[in-house]
Amino acid sequence: MTKKLLIIALLALVQNSFSQTIIHRNAEIEEMVSEISADSLEHHVRQLASFNTRHTLSQDEVNGMPAAQNYVLSKFNHFAKQSGGRMSAEIEAFTIPADDRRIQVDSPGANVIATLKGTNPADDRIFIISAHMDSRNKDVMDAENPAPGANDDGSGTAAVIELARVMASHEFSATILFVAFTGEEQGLKGATYLAEKAKENNWNLAAVLNNDIVGNSESSETLLKDNLKLRVFSETIPLAETEREAAVRRYTNADNDSKSRQLARYVKEVGERYVDQFEIKLIYRSDRFLRGGDQTPFARNGFTAVRISEMNENYIHQHENVRVEDGVQYGDLPEFMDFEYLRKVAGVNLAALANLANSPSLPEEVRIDVRSLSNKSSLLWKAPQIGNVKGYYVLMRETSSPMWEKKFFTTDTSLTVPYSKDNYFFAVQAVSESGAESLAVFPTPLTR
Repeated sequence: MTKKLLIIALLALVQNSFSQTIIHRNAEIEEMVSEISADSLEHHVRQLASFNTRHTLSQDEVNGMPAAQNYVLSKFNHFAKQSGGRMSAEIEAFTIPADDRRIQVDSPGANVIATLKGTNPADDRIFIISAHMDSRNKDVMDAENPAPGANDDGSGTAAVIELARVMASHEFSATILFVAFTGEEQGLKGATYLAEKAKENNWNLAAVLNNDIVGNSESSETLLKDNLKLRVFSETIPLAETEREAAVRRYTNADNDSKSRQLARYVKEVGERYVDQFEIKLIYRSDRFLRGGDQTPFARNGFTAVRISEMNENYIHQHENVRVEDGVQYGDLPEFMDFEYLRKVAGVNLAALANLANSPSLPEEVRIDVRSLSNKSSLLWKAPQIGNVKGYYVLMRETSSPMWEKKFFTTDTSLTVPYSKDNYFFAVQAVSESGAESLAVFPTPLTR
């Protein structure tokens, strides 16, 4: 190679090494993320863990579940004072029917909910950020012995409380519910109650971000230590899929494009946009292997929901009685948590939630034209019913890629791109005047 060619090659290498990725951050969302406090999160976790047990069946009003519920309600009511009347809070009681498993007789249950009302009267969408506040020991029926539940799921509950604090004084087009469930460890009881209520009352429930076990960065057994990664679980085949939807999915090969998978991609893209030095891993499962969480009842009822969890779980400090055995401290205690890690997780949630709650609703009737053979791909759609739209992104990725790789912006409601639908997947997002993107909509075929 001549000297001149060598210089050209080196320049090309340097240019590629320093290729730029432009990140646009909304200033208000960036400020909210910066307000999240690791100290506040630790305070809430320690308060929750200070109750003897938060077992669903514990009715000790001083040191059991009712006391913990009142603590969360008191925090929500305090933050509501900063909302200009838009936030309200309640303990919503219900009866948990006996199931001959973990609920032997009909038992009282309750969810603690703060509602931050949307400012747009035409926007009836609801977004939920949730966690479960009940705790357990190794024996899931033990409602008496200490069960601090610091990480499972005091961590998620603390994140919900902290987001209510930060977001209460801000305005959003859509309504946000901050929910602390009970009954998760007894069979997803609180989430099932709310999901069925949402379906029965025809809520326009647009997305659920469920946080469960999000405050630890060190695993048991493998001894991995990593505060730079987070998992988002999303269902592949929707639990509520109809026969017609299944036929369309098979016809279009959309096995990796459920609505929940689109939400998971959204959490990854927007979360990494606002939280530095944090990687969100997409897990192609609805939950951990053979396990479940409070997102599941929403999925069963046809809603879009994901589970957010720490990357490395520590089973010495999960579902274990508090004790010292062979010199090892067991039990779900606050001292084994990483509150800076929890701050990052809360930031991911806030960024995604705030962006969604100010985005337009989904573009309507998204189609990809297959009426003739072509090496170009033409997409067309109708404007969303809610929100002021600046334009749209047509998203594109290779079939083997987990994330969208290119975004084509247009102000029209159709776009043709010089890429074959045989080799790429596509979707469409609506974009607000402030730059907030809706969830992506996977197209159905336009055949005639």
